[in-house]
Formats: sequence, C-alpha cells, structure tokens
Amino acid sequence: MKILELYSGIGGMHMAFTESRVEGEVKAAIEINNVANQIYKHNFPETNLLNLNIEGLTVKIIEKLDVDTILMSPPCQPFSRNGNQNDVNDHRTDSFRHILNLLPKLNIKNLLIENVKGFEVSEMRNILINALVECNYHYQEFILSPSQFNIPNCRHRYYCLAKKEAFKFATTSLMEQLPLNIPSDSIYAKIEDILDKDEDYENYCLPDNVLKKRLNVVDICYSESEMSCCFTKAYGRYIEGTGSIFTELKEQDVIKKLQILKTFREIAKLMCFPKYFSFPSYITKKQKYMLLGNSINVTVVSYLIKLLAAYFVI
Repeated sequence: MKILELYSGIGGMHMAFTESRVEGEVKAAIEINNVANQIYKHNFPETNLLNLNIEGLTVKIIEKLDVDTILMSPPCQPFSRNGNQNDVNDHRTDSFRHILNLLPKLNIKNLLIENVKGFEVSEMRNILINALVECNYHYQEFILSPSQFNIPNCRHRYYCLAKKEAFKFATTSLMEQLPLNIPSDSIYAKIEDILDKDEDYENYCLPDNVLKKRLNVVDICYSESEMSCCFTKAYGRYIEGTGSIFTELKEQDVIKKLQILKTFREIAKLMCFPKYFSFPSYITKKQKYMLLGNSINVTVVSYLIKLLAAYFVI
C-alpha cells in the first residue's frame, strides 16, 4: 500500500497501519490543524506532512504523491449526537465531498473511511456510496466498537472499506462485527490495566461541588471495571457525556474520591495508541484531550487495514 492519510490529526491512521504490519508506506499526510500537525511531526518526523486545506487538493497534486490507498476520518460534527447534525448542510462536509468528486479521476485502489455512529443513516453516507458505485468500487460497511476487541471501552464508530478488487463477504449489508477471529486476550482487559500509577492522582481529583451536582449523570469506573464510555474532545472541561471517571475505592464503598482519567497515557491506552506515541512537552492538557477525543481506536482500524489489504480470506 502507498498511503495518503487525509484529516491525519495526531496520526491515528498512521499508527493503525504500522500496527497492522501490512506492507507499504504512508507517503503523505494532510491536516489543516497546526497543533495536530506538531504532534504528528513529533511522532512521524520522516513522513511528508502537508498543512493544506483538503478542498484545495487537485488530481495533479494527488498524482504527484504516488499513492494507491486513502485512509481518512472526515469531520464528524455534522453527524455526531453532540454536534448540530446538519448533515450535508454543514460546510464541514465540503472537503469530504471534494475528495469524492476527485475519485473518478484518480487511480486509488483502496479506501478506508471512519466516522461516528450516525453517519450510516446520513445523506452524506448516500453520497459516499453512490460515488463508490460510480467508480466501480466494491465496498463493505461496519459499525464496530473496541469492546468487541476485548478492550474495556465503548466507542461505536462507522467504517467503510472500499477497493477495486471484489470483497468476498457473505453480505453487502451493514455489519456489526468483523468476519475474523479476534484474539480473546487483550493487554488492557480491565481499567486497572491502563492506570498510570506513577502519576499523582491528586492533580486530577474532581471538586466536591462538581460531584454533588453531577454524580448521578456520570459513568464511574473502578479498577475491576471491564468497560468505559466513549471519550470526546470535551473531556476534562465538561462532565456529562464526555467520558468515564475513575475511583480507587471499591464499588460498594461510599464515593469520596473521584478523578478524571489522566491524559494522555490512560486514555491513549484505551484507544490502543502504541507505547512509542508521545506529545511534545509544550502541548497543553486541554489540547491533548481535544485531539485524543477526535482520534481513532488504533487496534480496531489496524484489523480493518488488514482486511482491506486482503490479508484474510473471508
């Protein structure tokens, strides 16, 4: 695979490709967010990283990059339950539509698209599928969560694989599991497995006044918990609906000490970021939460890349 990584963010797709061990190279990555680009460059200094508006891409520019595969995670706000759900009327879909308009003129063999759950019932999804059919791609859609991969985190996402060669799936309908044998063991089977015990938790304790007001609307994780809620970019700034909180106490004990999970290592572990991933020292806590919340689960996407590369016979 010769890969173009669009909406590259902090490099989630790049890490997933590396973890998949599929042969190939990320030839170029494109992202307009300057902070995300600094983090990407910090982790992948050798990759050709372009700070560009995707709507400015042309067939000529992409052809010069010499790629045959596109991995991308377009903006999710038009489809997210926390967004405005304006679908194609949201201007943040414009860049995605621009790429789809270029597809008929490009020699792209493989595509992987990730987005939030909800995209599958959007008008934008219909535009995507129509574009794939017109370009003679075979495609398969999925709704998957890390919890299906024995990772203690619930993060349902939409995925679409498309390739010029036919997939050998038994169905063309939306699939809610991979047609593969997922290993039953995981290095992060419980919340206790991702805890960063070298960090001072006192810096992350939630104030009493917040707990009194919000305790009934938050998801609480304990060391033995085998699940946590989806983390969003608002984690650390808002309590409700942005991710789980943790206590070292036993579930049957009175809740006296709760804290948010610490960035970046604990949330990064739940999202299966490899150990080599790191943030530059000057990146703020708020920026870390936001950019992790906008990223992908590396393990889930690595399996999809293997499937896209036909490493498995279905």
